[in-house]
Parts: sequence; C-alpha cells; structure tokens
Amino acid sequence: MGKVLIFSAPSGSGKTTIVRALLERFPQLEFSVSATSRAPRGTERDGVDYHFFTQEEFMQAVAEERFVEWEEVYKGTCYGTLRSEVERIWAKGHVIVFDVDVIGGLNLKRIFGDDACAIFIMPPSIEELRRRLEGRATDAPEVIERRVAKAEFELTKAPGFDRVVVNDDLTAAIEETVGILCDFTGFDR
Repeated sequence: MGKVLIFSAPSGSGKTTIVRALLERFPQLEFSVSATSRAPRGTERDGVDYHFFTQEEFMQAVAEERFVEWEEVYKGTCYGTLRSEVERIWAKGHVIVFDVDVIGGLNLKRIFGDDACAIFIMPPSIEELRRRLEGRATDAPEVIERRVAKAEFELTKAPGFDRVVVNDDLTAAIEETVGILCDFTGFDR
C-alpha cells in the first residue's frame, strides 16, 4: 500500500486551489479523480474533473463494490472514490491526493490509517466563506445558503483530521501545507 494525502474543507475554503498548487510543484503526487452522480458544471470534463455517473450508474457501481468509499453528500448527489483510481496511481508509485468533502475525508482516513495524512483546510470565518461562494457566481442563492449551513457542521469535524490549515492568506496556507506534505512523504521542499 502507498501513501495518501487527504484534503477536505467546506466548499469555498480554497482546498482545490491549494491542491492544484501542490500537484504543480510535486510530480510524485497524483490526483484521484472522484466519481459523482451530479451533472458537470461549467467546463468540467468527464475523467478529468470527475467521473460523471447517472444516479443509476452510481448505485450500480456501489452494488458492484467498485468504491473504496462513497456517500450521498447532498440529497440525490453522491460522490465516491473508485478502487480503480487508487490502484492506477499506486501502480505508478505515486502518492495519491484526495480532494474530498469532510465526511469522505474522515472515511478515507479511517480506511487508510497511518498511510494517510488528512488535512482540513479551514476558512478564516463563515462570513468570508459566504463571500467566496458568492464571488464564484456558480451557485444560486439557495445553494449558497445550503453550502454555508453544511460548512457550519463540517467545521465541527476539523479535530478529526491530522492537521488543520487556516486559509486566510493563500500563499501562507500553501507553504504551510507544503511543510506538512514534506514531513509526511519525505519529499524535499
């Protein structure tokens, strides 16, 4: 079994931006593309941003035990980690990077144990989180309200992670995360 890095955060915390910076800097890391039952947003591409399944296809994959873990994150919208992704990345000798929701992150940490470093990206405040979500201009106001309400719950889960990085300054948050990654993997800065 190889090592895995798990990144979780409430939507709008900057987790994906931090993960992208790490992937650019460390070629030994490889992103695990999650599966989802939701439709693509904007320019998202199947197999690159997500593996897009219909709800029926997703539930068939669950029945076939094709997921390491999965959950219904929002009513009618499922996300999961395909076993084939984990096997593909480890076969190359790479460290897997997961960018998953908070419950998925805790599940992956439980599954991978000491071979995983789980990092929670914390927004500076709920107010800043709301501002970031509104600034994206990708979600309707009721969706933003649902994401903010979920974030309040997710923040209570931060102590279950190995490390917490507060993203109030993106450059500093990336550098703090690089330090955590290097300590865990043995990579040179």
